Amino acid sequence: MQTVEQQKIEAQQNVRVWAVAEFCRRYRLDKVEESRLRKLLGDFAREHELLMNAHRQPAFR
Repeated sequence: MQTVEQQKIEAQQNVRVWAVAEFCRRYRLDKVEESRLRKLLGDFAREHELLMNAHRQPAFR
C-alpha cells in the first residue's frame, strides 16, 4: 500500500501544468485557437493535453 501511494506522488511531480494563454504565446498560436483550447480545457491544463489538442494553420497558406 505504501509503495503504490509513493508511486502516485512521484508520477504527479512530473506533470507540468501550463496556463493556456502562456502556452499559446510560447507556441505562437492565434487567438482563435487560444479560445478553442480554453473552451475545451479551461484556463490551466497539463502539457500533454495542450500538445495533443493544439492545431496550427500552415504558414504557406
